[in-house]
Amino acid sequence: MSTYSKGEITIVQIVVRDNNVEQALKALKKKMQREGTFREMKRRNHYEKPSEKKARQKAEAIRRARKLARKRAQREGLLPKRGGGSARR
Repeated sequence: MSTYSKGEITIVQIVVRDNNVEQALKALKKKMQREGTFREMKRRNHYEKPSEKKARQKAEAIRRARKLARKRAQREGLLPKRGGGSARR
């Protein structure tokens, strides 16, 4: 699995081993999810007004800043680190 970038176009390559297409599809979906491709396709499905775009970008920036601050606080020991995930449902 590797990613090549040519300007704006990003080419994703997934290797199918031992004819295991299911595993390759799973890897492709995971990679696309991580890169935000699904979110981008959903967003481009309908026209977004400039004011909505601005509001969305601002909200995303706030979310990123909060996540960064939370991680920094956890690293410094000010907040407890999150558990394995089974406790939070």
